[in-house]
Amino acid sequence: MVRDKKKHEAGAATNYISRTRALKKLQLTLKDFRRLCILKGIYPHEPLHKKKVNKGSTENKTFYYVKDINFLATEPIINKFREYKIFLRRLTKAKAKKETDQVQRLYDNKPVYQLDRIVKERYPSFVAAIRDLDDALCLCFMFATLPHTKSVKPKFVHECRRLTVEFMHYVIAAKALRKVFVSVKGIYYQAEIMGEKVTWIVPHERGVPHVNDVDFSVMATFIEFYTTMLGFVNFRLYHTVGLHYPPKLQGYDPSGAVASADTEDSKERVYSLAQAIQKVGDVDEQSAVDEFPPEEDATANSEALRQEAESLARLRTLFASCRFFLNREVPKEALTFIVRCCGGMTSWALGPGATYSEEDQRITHQIIDRPKLQGKKISRLYAQPQWIFDCFNARRRLPIERYFPGAALPPHLSPFVEERAGDYVPPERLDQLRHLGHDVDNLIAQKEEKGPSSAPPTKKKRSTLPPSKTGTDEGTADTPAKPQMAVEPGQLHRDNKQKSKNEEGQELKMREMMIAKKHRRVYHKIKRGTKRHAREVDTLKRKRAQIDAGN
Repeated sequence: MVRDKKKHEAGAATNYISRTRALKKLQLTLKDFRRLCILKGIYPHEPLHKKKVNKGSTENKTFYYVKDINFLATEPIINKFREYKIFLRRLTKAKAKKETDQVQRLYDNKPVYQLDRIVKERYPSFVAAIRDLDDALCLCFMFATLPHTKSVKPKFVHECRRLTVEFMHYVIAAKALRKVFVSVKGIYYQAEIMGEKVTWIVPHERGVPHVNDVDFSVMATFIEFYTTMLGFVNFRLYHTVGLHYPPKLQGYDPSGAVASADTEDSKERVYSLAQAIQKVGDVDEQSAVDEFPPEEDATANSEALRQEAESLARLRTLFASCRFFLNREVPKEALTFIVRCCGGMTSWALGPGATYSEEDQRITHQIIDRPKLQGKKISRLYAQPQWIFDCFNARRRLPIERYFPGAALPPHLSPFVEERAGDYVPPERLDQLRHLGHDVDNLIAQKEEKGPSSAPPTKKKRSTLPPSKTGTDEGTADTPAKPQMAVEPGQLHRDNKQKSKNEEGQELKMREMMIAKKHRRVYHKIKRGTKRHAREVDTLKRKRAQIDAGN
């Protein structure tokens, strides 16, 4: 006998579980459950039919997949959470009884857990970890600038600072930086690592006040996982380019010992990014472009790839022959990072990591961000910081006259924008794309073609020839009458644009009526997006016209 299926015992109702039921099943508090989900990468899901899953109720609940909760039930970290609660209970009792030896013994045996296994479980391949590196870098760079609080512990801040500096040293050694953009939020970077594009944002160098409207306890759990992950990634990346890990400076310190990352002074020098770090093997920094004989079936795509490779080779040596001196008012770390990725050298007046003084005659460029500077030297060029960012994005040294101290700077264009036909493209961006070898014909707005000549139509002329007569005379009775022919001038055909437009509109309405109901909403959504994009383009063009008129 077949058992009848009851309501809410099959289908979507059995695939989801509410958060309250999940807490009872795992026997965890809400705080520990959140930590466990963050570490394991488990996120809530919105059911397609929420009323069916919620057994007919419309109450707002958070749902998870049942298979995800079953996966969490076998996690060994749950036992560590329970052991930690027992540790806190015993510690509180020992402190109340003032048992000093017992307190010290409990601290020595404090339960801890390792996230190495979870990192390997979530990222079975190294490329998978590289693809998920964006969020880790953004959060670590942000935490490295935060002040110490009860939630933001000093060990997290120092660990984030160390890992981010190690990653930047790898990007410098591998010459992997590709794009830079300065915005109000911070400085955006994009690097190409093992064929994957990694984008992250670094906050501006400024004091950060205490923030109270952010739940740092949740972010601390993310940091706990991301620092472990980033440590593994840095270790692997350093060995791919033949660098010593942890990083050590090349050469010796003033005391005569080999510089290492253990001393405070050497740490500051490593954090300055101005000096190269030690290598463990002979690894070529740059890979030369292979030369292949031309083939008959060579496509335009292969030629474009070759041009891109040559452009990257020029980018790696963009500032190879330059020595920069950075004034104290400019963003030192960002400029040093970019210049060293292009083969240049930087220094400054005060602080660890300075390799030469301001009086050095080998300095070719001095970067300042003030309207006037006393005591200029004719042996070097002076420019504002934007010159370095724009040169990097243009992949060539731009004319420095527009970036002199106190000059009105040109617009700082974002290299992350991918231009398409119909978008508004500034004239400066068009010039930059032309120099990089891109085809910009489809980006230039074509002017409306003029219609046919507006000359008035010629009137039809009447024939002035006499009509043919039917022969009635005797002399003409036998001879056939010759046909009378006349050539009339033709008229120039003119298209009625309004009529054509009306016909196209009617045809479009007919096609829209034939759209299926399930696709009609998507069609109207696409149409609204197209109109919104057109309005944005018109707004940008109008603003540019106002700026040009004001200048």
